[in-house]
Amino acid sequence: MSNPFCFKQFQVYHNKTAHKIGTDAVLLGAWIDISFKPNQILDVGTGSGIIALMMAQRSFAEQIDAIEIQAEAFQECVGNFENSPWNDRLFCYHGDVQDLVQEPDLKYDLILSNPPFFEEQQPKFDFRQQAREQHTLNYIKLINSVVKLIHSKGHFAVILPYEKHQDFISLAKDKGLYLNKITQVKGRAKANFKRSLMQFSYAQSSIDKDELILEITRHQYTEAYKSLIQDFYLNL
Repeated sequence: MSNPFCFKQFQVYHNKTAHKIGTDAVLLGAWIDISFKPNQILDVGTGSGIIALMMAQRSFAEQIDAIEIQAEAFQECVGNFENSPWNDRLFCYHGDVQDLVQEPDLKYDLILSNPPFFEEQQPKFDFRQQAREQHTLNYIKLINSVVKLIHSKGHFAVILPYEKHQDFISLAKDKGLYLNKITQVKGRAKANFKRSLMQFSYAQSSIDKDELILEITRHQYTEAYKSLIQDFYLNL
């Protein structure tokens, strides 16, 4: 077994999941506004469980669920949950998010997802590619599931490639979910935007917009980025 990725309050094994611990998941888990104090949280396509674990550290939510379709990643996630300080609040389902839609009484205050975004077909198909392709969890399917699982006053947050965010905003609006907050992310000041962090709800409001730059130079991080993730990464 490989060594775990160690955070300040928990550790995560991620050698079996297609989604290794990376900047995207940590950004979403640290960025999401939880000032409305969600009590039921769902992480869709959880992989190793990193975002759900971050929610357990950041909130007092009594129910933090995750769902993962890939069998080995699911098993790894369960182990990470069991070994965390919050194992009594974390639960992982094995299956597709649409399986949860069949449960009529299952509703969440907050749903998060770091969905797959790799669209190009590759000649050799493996589980890592499957986890990243929109065939596994495409945007329309994700939004359709969210609107069936979220409370009327709930929130939904997602991180996407920058070039996909406008399409996603339109798809969400078609289902009655309005963009409330967006942060455009770039690696360095002169680089192009790479990611969009977005938070939606059924409430239409003025949109809170800003930008986040991660690095000044290689491994020299901006104060804004360090402030966002300082409760999680070691040596910050």
